Amino acid sequence: MIIPRTIRRLQERRSHRNGPWADLFESYDGDEVISLDCETTSLEVSEAEILSIGAVRIKGRKVMTSDRLDLRLKPPASLSGDSIKVHKIRASDLSDGIELEDALEQLLKFIGNRPILGYYVNYDIRVIDKFLRPHYGFGLPNKAIELSHVYHDIIKWKHIGGDVDLRFDTIASQLDIPIIQRHTALGDAITVALMYVRLKHGQAPVDTH
Repeated sequence: MIIPRTIRRLQERRSHRNGPWADLFESYDGDEVISLDCETTSLEVSEAEILSIGAVRIKGRKVMTSDRLDLRLKPPASLSGDSIKVHKIRASDLSDGIELEDALEQLLKFIGNRPILGYYVNYDIRVIDKFLRPHYGFGLPNKAIELSHVYHDIIKWKHIGGDVDLRFDTIASQLDIPIIQRHTALGDAITVALMYVRLKHGQAPVDTH
């Protein structure tokens, strides 16, 4: 039986509220957000294995690039030519990668109970949860913020007729944000963070298409 995510979160909160990771399940009322991205071997959650994880902290109007996470994991056996074409990560690039368990622990400590921001962020969260639950007994309980939804909710007031183009490169272009090391976990996390701050605190963009 598939348990809805909201119900599963409540069950996990009850189970772990007195455990070593109890702080993750506390409500967050600060002004910080964590921009997160993962590079994986597949776009299918059931098949995906994590190659790298990038994250950066946003505090108010500032992207704190000095406070970031840039993790490369040991290459999985499923790393294939098809996936390499997308993320350009070869097995040799991960020769000094860390173990998955170590990466997950570092990620939990870095994120804490702050909201998680991303582009198609639910995919990243679902992949992480797939590996997190067998080790910790819970998935990420954090609030998720989808960048494309934030963009759409702002741009729709300026856009008359037709669909809003929600492609990553288009959003960056409309916001006049440089794309940093595209298809690297840290580069995408920083780019998304810059776009988010622009949307939340800068002048509202105008869709020219």
